[in-house]
Amino acid sequence: MKGRRWLWPGLILVGFAVGGQSDGRGQLGQRQVVGLPPGYDAGAPTEPYAGPHPSRLERPAEIFRFPIMLGQVGPAEPLFAGPKQYPFICDTAKSGLGVPLADNSEGIGTPVDSTEAATDGTRKSAAFSKDCLAPTKAWYFYKPVGAKHFARWNGESEDVDTITVNGARVPFIVRVEMGTINRFIYLIAALKGARELIDAPAADRWNRRLIYQFYGGVGIGHRQGRASVKAVLDDRREQLAQGYAVVASTGTTSRNHFDIWLAEDTALRVKQQFVALYGEPDYTVGVGASGGAIQQYLLAQNRPGLIDAAIAQYSYPDMITQTIPVFDCELLEYYFDVTDGNNRAWRKAEHRRWIEGFNASNRHESSGGLMKIEVTTRVAFMMRGESVPERKGDTECVVGWRGLTPLVLNPRFAHFESHLTRDVFEQVRWSYFEDLKRFFGTDARGYARIPWDNVGVQYGLGALQNKRITPKQFLRLNARIGSWKPPADMQREHYWLIDGGESELSAFSPWSAHNINLGAERTRPAPRFAGDLEAIAAAYRSGQVFLGRIDIPVIDERLYLEAELDMHHTAASFSARARMIAAQGDAGNQAIWVSDKAYDPTPRAFAAIDQWLRAKRARPELSWAQVRPGTASDRCFDARGRVMFKGDRVWDGNWNQRPTGACMRAYPIYSNSRMVAGDGITGDRFKCALQTVSAALDGGVYGPVDMRPYQSQLEQIFPDGVCDYRQPDQGRPLDLAGGDEVKGVH
Repeated sequence: MKGRRWLWPGLILVGFAVGGQSDGRGQLGQRQVVGLPPGYDAGAPTEPYAGPHPSRLERPAEIFRFPIMLGQVGPAEPLFAGPKQYPFICDTAKSGLGVPLADNSEGIGTPVDSTEAATDGTRKSAAFSKDCLAPTKAWYFYKPVGAKHFARWNGESEDVDTITVNGARVPFIVRVEMGTINRFIYLIAALKGARELIDAPAADRWNRRLIYQFYGGVGIGHRQGRASVKAVLDDRREQLAQGYAVVASTGTTSRNHFDIWLAEDTALRVKQQFVALYGEPDYTVGVGASGGAIQQYLLAQNRPGLIDAAIAQYSYPDMITQTIPVFDCELLEYYFDVTDGNNRAWRKAEHRRWIEGFNASNRHESSGGLMKIEVTTRVAFMMRGESVPERKGDTECVVGWRGLTPLVLNPRFAHFESHLTRDVFEQVRWSYFEDLKRFFGTDARGYARIPWDNVGVQYGLGALQNKRITPKQFLRLNARIGSWKPPADMQREHYWLIDGGESELSAFSPWSAHNINLGAERTRPAPRFAGDLEAIAAAYRSGQVFLGRIDIPVIDERLYLEAELDMHHTAASFSARARMIAAQGDAGNQAIWVSDKAYDPTPRAFAAIDQWLRAKRARPELSWAQVRPGTASDRCFDARGRVMFKGDRVWDGNWNQRPTGACMRAYPIYSNSRMVAGDGITGDRFKCALQTVSAALDGGVYGPVDMRPYQSQLEQIFPDGVCDYRQPDQGRPLDLAGGDEVKGVH
C-alpha cells in the first residue's frame, strides 16, 4: 500500500487499488477476498424497516453456550442482528490470532492455504475462509518498570512493575484473551489472579467493575477489523491498575460498521463471555471516543442495561444526523472554490464560516495528506487550463470532513478496495447506506434509499440576516449550490495515484464534483435532493437516531480542538443535551466536560461515575440529577487540569437562549450550515416542512433584509417553498420520543 494511501485529516485512511491479482494476494502480500457466495445480488430488493423501536423489542434468548474455552471458536451467526454480510475481510492474522479457519473449498472469501505452484507461476488455494473465525487464545502481558507500554510476559521477567490490590503490592500482570464472536474479534483484559492458570482465569484481583471500551471511526461494513492489544492496554492502563476489567470488540468499533443492532448483539455476547469467566460485575461503564461515544448514546437508548454509565468522549449524538450538515460541506466548498471562485470574499476561510457555520481560520496551514490533495488539485486545474482555486487558511469542512461524503454516500467507492479482487469489488455496492439497507430499504433501481435532503434549505440565511452577504449573493448561492446525484448515478471517485492508476490526473476532484448535481442548464437553478420519507422514518424506527431519552449517567467529555478545525466540534455535545431536554424535560443525567487539549480528564470521569452510580444505588427513588455528586457537575478544565468553572449555568449560551456562561466564554462553540439556514442545535431534522416564499416574507424569515423585490427569484429557486423550522421533521414517526411503537409519519 505504500504510495497509495492518503490520510484524510481527522477522518479516514483511504487506500486505492489498481485491481486484484489472480492468486488472491494484494499489495504487500495482503490476502484478498476472491469470491462471493452463490447467488449474491447486491441489488436484491428490501423494504424499509417498519417495526417497533429497538427499545420496545424483546431480544431472543441466547442459544450459544458460554464460556468459549481456549482453543474453541465463538458463535459466528448473530443472535438477532443477522444475516451475515459478505464479502467479509479477515483481520485475524493482523490481530495476532493467526490465519482464519478454513470453512469452504468453493472459493468463497479469502484463501487460507495454497497448493504447489501451478505451471503459470501462480498458487491455487485449496481452502478459503468466508467468516474469518479463529480459535480463542490468551496471553499474559506485564507493565515493565519505567516503561510506557505493556510487553508479553514469559513467566520469568524480573522488571515487572507493581500495583496495590486489596492493600498488598502485586505484579502488574494482565491476562488478555482474544477470539471471535459474531465473526468479530473480541478482547478481554483483567488482572492476573493470585493462583490462576492461563486457561482458568481467577477474579480475586478484579474490583467487580467492568469497562466496555468502544472505538470509533467511520465504517461501511464488510470488515472484521483489526484488534489491538496494545491500544486497549495503553488506553485503560490506569483503570487496569485499579482493578477494573476491560472488554472490547472490533464489532463495537464503528470504523468497521455502523450497524447499531449488530453492535448491540456483539456487545451482549462479549459481556456474556466475560461473565461466564469472571462473574457478574457490579456495573459496566462504557468509554470511547467519536463513533465510540455514538455507540454509547444509542445502545443506552436502544438496549437499557447493556451499559450502566457512559463516558462519551468527542461525542456526536449519532452518525446519521451528523451527515445532514456534513454532506453540505463539499457542495459549499465547490461553490466557493469553483462556481463563485471569482468572488474574493471566499478566498478567506473565515468568510466561509458565515455560510458553513463550522469553524474556519485564515491562519491555519495545510499539512500532510491535506497538502498533497491541494497540490494535486492545483496541478489538475492547470492541466485543464482552468484557474486554480485560492483560499487563505482552512475550514473544518476541509480539514475535518473532506472524504466523508464519498465514503458514506457513493456506492462505487470503498477505501479498502485493495483487500478485494476487482471482480468482487465491482459486484458489491459500497456506502454507509448500502451497508444498512436492510433498515433503509431499496428504491426502484435497487439502491439504498437515502434520508438526506436539502429541498427548501436556504443556505447562508443567517449571513443574509446579518448583512454579511447581499441579497444577490444569497440568491446566487442558493441557485447554484445544487445537491448530490442519486447513488445509482454516481461514478467512481476521481482520485489520482502518484504511482499510477485508472484516473487521469486532469480528472482529479477533491470535492467529488462529478457526483454533484448542478443541473443540465446553468440558466436554471440547480436541483435539490429530496430525501426519502420512508428511509427517514426507518432511521428513527430502527434506533439509528438518538432521541434524547436514556436512563444512565453520562459524562460527555472532550478536549477543545476548535482551533485545529478538528471534526469533533464541541457543539455536538450540546446537540445531545438539547435532544435530552426535549425528550426528558431536563438533562440532569448528563455532565459536559471540556478541557484544554493538554489535559485529559478521563481518569477523573471514571471516579465521578463511580460516585454517581453508588449514590443512585443508595437512593434509587431519586433521579440521576438529584443524586449527582459535585464531582460530576458541568465543568471546564485548563491545561494543568484545574477546574476553571463548574456548575449548572457554565455552559449556557445562544444554544439555549441564555446569557453566556463562564465555560462557554472560555471554550465557545460554533454552528453548522443547517443552523445558519435557520435550524436549531438539536440537528435531528432530515426533511424540513415547507412554507411558500410569500409566507416566509410575511413571517419575517429574512429579518431586517427586505427580500420582497426578489420574490420572483426566490420562487424560481425554491418552487416547492422554503424551510419552516417551526415545524417538526416531516419524516419522523409520531410518538417516538418516548420509545412508543410507531403510530405514523408527520
